[in-house]
Amino acid sequence: MNKWLLFPLFFVSVGGFTVDWPLKSAVMINNFGKSDRGLPMLGDTFQGDGIVGAIEDGELVFTGGVNMPAARFTSPLGNMAALDHGDGLVSIYSRMGASYTERQKQVKAAGPVGSAGISGWSSTSGFYLSIFDKKERRWVNPSLIIPVLPDTRPPFIHSVRLKNNAGEIIDLATVRTIRQGSYTIIVHTEDTRLNPAGPLLMPMRIICSIDGAEAGYLAFETFSARDGVLMLFRNGFVPVSEVYSYAPAVEAGEVFFNRGRVTLEIIVQDSTESRANSRSAVYSLFVE
Repeated sequence: MNKWLLFPLFFVSVGGFTVDWPLKSAVMINNFGKSDRGLPMLGDTFQGDGIVGAIEDGELVFTGGVNMPAARFTSPLGNMAALDHGDGLVSIYSRMGASYTERQKQVKAAGPVGSAGISGWSSTSGFYLSIFDKKERRWVNPSLIIPVLPDTRPPFIHSVRLKNNAGEIIDLATVRTIRQGSYTIIVHTEDTRLNPAGPLLMPMRIICSIDGAEAGYLAFETFSARDGVLMLFRNGFVPVSEVYSYAPAVEAGEVFFNRGRVTLEIIVQDSTESRANSRSAVYSLFVE
């Protein structure tokens, strides 16, 4: 089955409107799916200064701040605002220096929701953007909805390792002979955009193939809560605690190797959907 059929993909036009980034001059320093102490980030962190604008027309459904009377405890979100854009889509702007929405009901596209700054769990001036789909009860990668930011560099693949049923880790940089059986593929990958020395981000997806046939697919597109457990898609939905158990590397797939000579290929793609911005690593293995 084509895995794209499993996801109702978002495009730049969502629910009849066009969305855009809140502050184009800000730099993305962390992004959706990147490991944060063994748990995935559910939005994008930006560094910079300026006015944070609404991604599209929306109704203010919640606002909070460090100076509000009800703010008795420090919140990781700090100064924040949430806008409902209809059709179940909610954008959340947090960790801002200030929120401007306390007295507003409706906010126009690009209208100010706050200013970049420091609050909540932030240590540098900027803000945090996350998007929630109320209909599907899932967090959505903003790069699926908002036009892709400039990106001219393919992701890095730092390492590819295998874990066998006994829990032994095999580094494919040094080993080319393995035993027949089931293995978990562990991939350490990161992405930069325009500057190779820029912030390290998480790519969009990892594809594993054996002898040209797809054997594993890990997508950092949405995170869904099911029975109180945060899940993501990896040839079916799996708990994030399993995928991120070797953070900053991720468990990208589970495969079975039959005896003989096999070719394992790991393909990492960023959010541009451009083949030029994908990276692959190929390993010729002998399975005994």
